Amino acid sequence: MKLSHLHKLLGIGMLLSLSLSLSAQKLPVGVSFKRLFLDYQTLNGGDFGAFKDYRDGFEFGFHAPLSKHFMLNLPVKIGLSSKTEELTNTSIIGLDAQMHYYPLSNPNIFSPYLLAGAGGVYQGMDSFNVQTPVGIGLDIKIAKNAYFNVQSEYRWSSAENNSNFNHGIGFKYFFARKEIDTVEVMPVLDIPDVDTDMDGIFDKEDICPTVAGLEVFRGCPDSDGDGVEDSRDDCPVIAGLLEFNGCPDSDGDGVKDGVDLCPTVPGVAAFNGCPDTDGDGIEDALDKCPTFAGISAFQGCPDTDMDGTEDSKDKCPKTYGPISNAGCPVIEAADKEILTFAMKAVQFQLGKATLVPESYGVLNQIVSIMNKYPDYKLSIDGHTDNTGTAEVNRKLSENRAKACYDYLASKGIPTNRMSFQGFGPSKPIADNSTYSGRTLNRRVEFNLTPGL
Repeated sequence: MKLSHLHKLLGIGMLLSLSLSLSAQKLPVGVSFKRLFLDYQTLNGGDFGAFKDYRDGFEFGFHAPLSKHFMLNLPVKIGLSSKTEELTNTSIIGLDAQMHYYPLSNPNIFSPYLLAGAGGVYQGMDSFNVQTPVGIGLDIKIAKNAYFNVQSEYRWSSAENNSNFNHGIGFKYFFARKEIDTVEVMPVLDIPDVDTDMDGIFDKEDICPTVAGLEVFRGCPDSDGDGVEDSRDDCPVIAGLLEFNGCPDSDGDGVKDGVDLCPTVPGVAAFNGCPDTDGDGIEDALDKCPTFAGISAFQGCPDTDMDGTEDSKDKCPKTYGPISNAGCPVIEAADKEILTFAMKAVQFQLGKATLVPESYGVLNQIVSIMNKYPDYKLSIDGHTDNTGTAEVNRKLSENRAKACYDYLASKGIPTNRMSFQGFGPSKPIADNSTYSGRTLNRRVEFNLTPGL
């Protein structure tokens, strides 16, 4: 390193140190360490995204706040530079004087800043150039005086084709300094210990010296004893919760009583503390079915099968069907024909209630129909002609209807979906004075009706 170049670096450092000693005697000072990623190739014919061509470096910094928004930074940079993959890495060492501007007045965790400055860089064995950095950074608070830091700089160089980018991540730590100003010592007056409000706290320490209070609130009162002092308590005479500034939440639903339209019944905030028992988004006061989740179209009542007929009016609430059919599916014409055919096709032994085997086929078809329409009931009605006494015929017709009922039950049709009865000769459909008429009157009718 040439002696003149070294003198330049040392001169900058001495001037900056002197400035710090004069301007930051009362302020905390800090130190930082960063890992650097040096990019000398992007601005000199390279590619910003070629991270493999970046070179490593380190930075040690000294920081001195000058005011609420400005901080002086003295970073020393050590690393390597290379403008292309073919060039040999060149060692660098430099010293900057930077001013950091923090725009936020009272940051909590994140403190962004802008930077600008000037510095000297010794590059290689005998090359010295002046560089002017501008950039942005972010301090992230991780402890009382400690910060995680990220920073990026664009650095203009006085040397030709030597401008570059510096990116860094690292840490900062600040050491608090004591005030050194001379403080005029005032004579201490001997103030007598007086407790005007008799709360056990002397007036000189009592913020509310004329009102009895608590030590925890430096003598100020908490009238309702809820742990919130009266000056901050929105409900000072009613015990409440700290989260609601001392106001109560009687039903514990997270909505304070003053806002809660249903203060004695737990509810939800969306309805100002009033309940939505079934959770369907309709408050109970407007919900016709408050214990069953429903839809707004039916004022909170359900439509389980979504067919446009609410469950209370839907005779088949679990099966989709048109409104015109009370929410039940329409029985297909082919199925109706089978039920009509069964009236003639189901046969019994003469004068008995015993099914003949030829009847099983049509009864099995009725089983399929019952499974196809699960929300329908089946009524089985037995009829006879007028041959014989009415009571004997009534009993025979009932037994024949029950025989069909038993057969369908044996095939898995639930008995609560079926009913049977016998009408004897009381409901003829043809003339009993003819043979063909009496044949038609001896029948079992199968009728499907919606609803369970």
